[in-house]
Amino acid sequence: MIDQGLAWLGEAFSNAQRALFEPLAPLLFDWGWGHMLEDAYAACGWFMMGLLQVTLMLLVITPLQRWRPLEPLADRGAVRSDVIYTLVHRLGLFRLGLFFALDPVFLHLFGALRAQGLPTWHLDQIWPGVTDQALASFLIYLIAFDFLAYWIHRAQHRSRRWWALHALHHSQRQMTLWSDNRNHVVDDIAVDCLLVLAAQLIGVGPQQFMILIAITQLSESLQHANMRLSAGPLVSRLWVTPRFHRAHHSIESGEHNYGVLLPWWDMLFGTARFDLGLGPTGVMDQITRGRDYGHGLWAQQRLGLLRLIGKG
Repeated sequence: MIDQGLAWLGEAFSNAQRALFEPLAPLLFDWGWGHMLEDAYAACGWFMMGLLQVTLMLLVITPLQRWRPLEPLADRGAVRSDVIYTLVHRLGLFRLGLFFALDPVFLHLFGALRAQGLPTWHLDQIWPGVTDQALASFLIYLIAFDFLAYWIHRAQHRSRRWWALHALHHSQRQMTLWSDNRNHVVDDIAVDCLLVLAAQLIGVGPQQFMILIAITQLSESLQHANMRLSAGPLVSRLWVTPRFHRAHHSIESGEHNYGVLLPWWDMLFGTARFDLGLGPTGVMDQITRGRDYGHGLWAQQRLGLLRLIGKG
């Protein structure tokens, strides 16, 4: 029954994707871009998935923030910048840029690796007839991706160079549902490259990859929300909650709570903290040194590059 429901949802999404793409296809031929039909079709899918995410953020998470906010918003300009980051990422503009900049590199790399005999390890083929069922396959890839995301997140904090970029994400003193995509573009490119490489190696299909990214992003939007809500001790150990993730962003947290979707990895590797309060968020050197992380996208991106080369 669940697999049938997932298949129906996948078919409904594909039908809507085709409906969006069909009027675009003749225009691509008129502009001499007929060779980009496949990529344009994928772009329509990313746009639709992003539009669905933003709609859910506005209809579900925003009312929750307004119902029980954790703290009042004093600097709405900083939040507006986060909204712009979110729209750029969720509606496909970031991925469109990656396509033009990095897709040829990936095609050449994977082509060369395949020519050398590098296989694809399809994780959902571990137990044919069981793990290749739609729901089981999806859960396997979700857990695998989340395990990788945990270690990527730890590296973002433990590597001095990577932290110079990732610190921008933590510099938001007023977390809201829009804060997830407040990242340096080089940081995002590095993470995306690792996820794409992993997807190719373990056999994640294009539609599965899109859904995995969308669910992760939507959950992260909820995690960053300005909400005074408790999910209880059981749920908090099954899925990353806003309280668990706010502790990661708090100035007092230290190096804890790296989990992206599942807190299991923090619990397994000794980085989980469930006892931290809902203190102020930000980066310590904002207070101790008065470091400026920038106001607005361009200033934040420029200062991130300066920190990366040790001049910021």
